[in-house]
Amino acid sequence: MSQAELLIAEAVSRSSAVAEVLVAPGALAEAGALYRRHFGTKPACLIADGNTWTAAGARVEAVLKAAGIATRSHVLPARPRPKPAVELAETVRELLATEESVPVAIGSGVLNDLVKYAAFQLDRSYLCVATAASMDGYTSAGSPLSDRGFKKTIQCRPARLVLGDLDVIGAAPREMTGWGYGDLAGKIAAGADWIIADALGIEAIDEVAWSLVQGGLGKWLAEPARIAAGDAQAIEGLFAGLTLVGLAMEIHGSSRPASGADHQIAHLWEMEGLTLDGELVSHGACVAVGCVTVLELYDWLLSRDLMLLDHAAIVAGAPDMAAKAGQIRTAFGAGEIAERAIEETASKHLEPAAHRARLELLRSVWPELSARLRSQLVPAAAMRAKLKAVGAPSEAVDIGVDRAHLRRSIARAGYLRSRYTVLDLLDETGLLSQAIAAAVPAAGEFDRIETRTMAGSGGD
Repeated sequence: MSQAELLIAEAVSRSSAVAEVLVAPGALAEAGALYRRHFGTKPACLIADGNTWTAAGARVEAVLKAAGIATRSHVLPARPRPKPAVELAETVRELLATEESVPVAIGSGVLNDLVKYAAFQLDRSYLCVATAASMDGYTSAGSPLSDRGFKKTIQCRPARLVLGDLDVIGAAPREMTGWGYGDLAGKIAAGADWIIADALGIEAIDEVAWSLVQGGLGKWLAEPARIAAGDAQAIEGLFAGLTLVGLAMEIHGSSRPASGADHQIAHLWEMEGLTLDGELVSHGACVAVGCVTVLELYDWLLSRDLMLLDHAAIVAGAPDMAAKAGQIRTAFGAGEIAERAIEETASKHLEPAAHRARLELLRSVWPELSARLRSQLVPAAAMRAKLKAVGAPSEAVDIGVDRAHLRRSIARAGYLRSRYTVLDLLDETGLLSQAIAAAVPAAGEFDRIETRTMAGSGGD
């Protein structure tokens, strides 16, 4: 077994829901035998879109039929891309409910999430056939879906069996592989957010889940050019990393090991229905830009000495929850999204005494915490270069987000989740506005910085 296979097998042994993950060249040929081992001779219902059916669906159908499995299929249109929405997942559930078939998801992020939700609602195990190394949800217990406009991760059981044919995955469009790299890159920032929550006594690090995600992360992200070139070994490492991240979330019981402020920003854009060239911007593309944005905030934060903060002035100037609710309604408008954001924010809001205590704790742990963060983080410029090398978006403009939109997104994203991230740390220290201004300079200021940099970059 390869190193990747050994790591996956060990992680699967800890899972309460995932029974087997096969990642290998030509793995589709094993679909019949694996299906019979896990599901017997029950009929299968294959769910795909036009692209994934061409990539793997027709072959899976043929292999299952040859193994004596009755099949039916439902192929969604590939254009426009299926939306990750509860409403669409409910239509899949209704389709599956017409008979006692085993759901078979053939695709990547959205298709797997739709089938995961539908199968869970029907209390059925399902098979996932991966078609791209484009996201980390194949083995995760969460289904990130939009519910009446509000993007949230709905806890579901992951697939009982995941089949990853490296020939199929390697043939996926390069942009999809870039999305997967971007999703994996986000774990750098998510890990830093967890370090903060751990240091402040908010949410302790789970060493098992941490190791699964962070243990090989540097290696998986080390050679983006090889991934972009379609190198089989590099793509196997990327897919293995994404698979292990999903298992870490399932084992931990939440998305904390893999999702922080980078995902909060990404989810906001997904909730907005962000489009580029007439298509919804993918989750991985949003996370890639969210990751660089959060790393910019961290670069600025680590240039500050939080030992010098004026705690009394910060607490005195902090808005109460009623004021925050007003800010949220102004930011999101009246309706479901604002009300849910208020609920999420209220659960982590600090009253003045608790706020003062938090700031005192931060002062006491900052020397050690800042050292831990520096050890975890990658500078934003270095991550931007990696994303460019792999062919993933690395600037907000790459996904159609201008500077003003990006600033607004950072300011609003922390309201969406009760999970504590660097956005909350910056808010509680009264530094969020300064950090946003530094990370995303206004147009004139940005142009002056660019001019100074170019003027000073020439040779002798």
